[in-house]
Amino acid sequence: MKTRNYLVLGLASLFLFSCVSQKKMRQAEAKYGELNGAYAELKEKYKACQDDQTDYKSKIAALNTQKSALESSNADLKNQVDYLKQNNNTVLNQLKDLSVVTGAQAESIKKSLENIGSKDLYIKDLQGSIARKDSLNMALVMNLKGAIGNLDDKDINIKVDKGVVYVDISDKLLFKSGSYDVTDRAKEVLGKVAKVLNAQPEIEFMVEGHTDSVAIKSNGINDNWDLSVKRATTVVRILQNTYGLDPKRMTAAGRGQYLPLADNATAEGRAANRRTRIVILPQLDQFFKLLETKK
Repeated sequence: MKTRNYLVLGLASLFLFSCVSQKKMRQAEAKYGELNGAYAELKEKYKACQDDQTDYKSKIAALNTQKSALESSNADLKNQVDYLKQNNNTVLNQLKDLSVVTGAQAESIKKSLENIGSKDLYIKDLQGSIARKDSLNMALVMNLKGAIGNLDDKDINIKVDKGVVYVDISDKLLFKSGSYDVTDRAKEVLGKVAKVLNAQPEIEFMVEGHTDSVAIKSNGINDNWDLSVKRATTVVRILQNTYGLDPKRMTAAGRGQYLPLADNATAEGRAANRRTRIVILPQLDQFFKLLETKK
């Protein structure tokens, strides 16, 4: 009986010891998990500190570079200030040697300054007038291109150069080869140009005849000078007699072979040089009136 009691007592002690050990084990595991989490958190903070340190080093390097640039700029400014001070002293010394400005001289200086202001306004007015003229020229070019329509650019070219409008028409559109007799298409082409010119009665223009460098001599034509003049006068007669343009607005001129657009050594160059040019003349009388009113 006693043996049995001892056995029961031993088993009970063993059971109680086992329960206490498991409880401590769970507590230890919980503590380990807590410490492990704290370690991971500290590890992240350490990494963040390292990144911040790298960033700060980069910023310090950039600030040092800026500091060097500012120091250099400051030295340059200091040199400029010293130079200006020296010049200022020189000017002051020179002024000491000058006479006091008289009333008449002061009035003259005042008038000079007023004239400078007037000239500045005058220049601005001239610039505005030139801008308006350029706008009118562009409108004229657009009207001419609209009237010409689908004619090939190789046969007719319209451009503005240095404020002057030029209309170049190839000889094959207007004249038979080597003569001043017009082609069947000549009146059609000139009629389209005349329509725009008639709509601008204040515009004056010059018709220029141009040839290539190949010598010519045939019935009624002595040379390229003669041919270019006869072609120009033929065009102005058509514009006057057929389309009613005022002859006082027109000038006929022959330029011969002496103002080529291209090299006469090639067939293409000679073809480009054989042309009739209509030059829209600048209105010099209006320009001079502008000068008179602004004086």
